[in-house]
Amino acid sequence: MEQKDYLAVSEQETPIGVLTLSVYQGRLCRIDFGPLAAKRADIVRWAAKHDLPTVLRDEAAACTDAADQLTAFLSGKRKTFSLKLLMKGTEFQCKVWQALIDIPYGTTRSYKEIARIVNRPKAVRAVGMANNRNPLPIVVPCHRVIGTNGALTGYAGGLGIKEYLLGLETKHGLESAANDSV
Repeated sequence: MEQKDYLAVSEQETPIGVLTLSVYQGRLCRIDFGPLAAKRADIVRWAAKHDLPTVLRDEAAACTDAADQLTAFLSGKRKTFSLKLLMKGTEFQCKVWQALIDIPYGTTRSYKEIARIVNRPKAVRAVGMANNRNPLPIVVPCHRVIGTNGALTGYAGGLGIKEYLLGLETKHGLESAANDSV
């Protein structure tokens, strides 16, 4: 059956808690921190705002590829994603999100650096808001963006999860660098 009139959703248990995945026509469009029951209204509001179906259907099979890649990433076995994405946002937000995807695994950038990359050097706060509106955390790695002074700043999943993700990448980035030099 071709998916047209609904968002396929599925919950996934992870080391950072339950994630709810949303897929539309084979493309991952949203990841939420928390179970579907707690996130349903947010997903429906977001879908309506972005002209996507507001009917949610629990359909794990449609979310399998995203779930498998997230599992591999969160266990340190994967450093990049090869998912079909549907990024719904303004032109500026999409530019920022693409800049986030381009941040290498295990490294960070400041909001100021991202503003320069998207050719809006004075739009540091707007970059922060685009990060805040990122519907695909982890896959579009907004956790890799930190304050100019190196401080961890807000994250949709909480600063503990941001710290966890950065630590995971640092650990596995160092392991892979050590293995490359052997």
